[in-house]
Amino acid sequence: MDTVVLDTNIALDLFVFQDPATAPLREALERSHGQWLATAAMREELVRVLAYPQIARRLAAQDRPAQAVLDAFDRCARLVPEASKAAFTCKDADDQKFIDLAAAHRATLVSKDDAVLCMARRMERIGVTICREWTSPAHAV
Repeated sequence: MDTVVLDTNIALDLFVFQDPATAPLREALERSHGQWLATAAMREELVRVLAYPQIARRLAAQDRPAQAVLDAFDRCARLVPEASKAAFTCKDADDQKFIDLAAAHRATLVSKDDAVLCMARRMERIGVTICREWTSPAHAV
C-alpha cells in the first residue's frame, strides 16, 4: 500500500459507518500499519466529529463507544508532524491540512469532499493522487 492520507469522512466510513466500499482500504491498513499518515489536528477533528449528535447516535445504535473508533484510528494511522503549506490552497480551510500533508509526503489523498476532489489535477503536478475511494491493489503497500 502506498502512503495515504485519509480525510475525516473516509475515517468515519471506515470505522463508524463500515461502508463496504472501504473494505479493501480497511484490510490494507490493518496489514500495513504506518502507511496512513495523520496529524494530531486530524485526530482532534475526528474526536470533535465523533461527538456530533448524528454520529453519537449511530455509535450508540452500534453499542460502540467513540473510544473504539479512536483506538482503530490509533492502531492504523501513524501520527506525523504538521506539514508546511502546500503549493495549492483548498477552498475549504478545514481541508487544507489534508492537502498539505499529502503534498509533503507525496501521498495518495482519499476524500469524498468536493473541495478536495476539484484539486486533483493541480495536485497531480506535484506527485499527489487524489481519489474518492481507495480500491486498487496498485495503491497497496
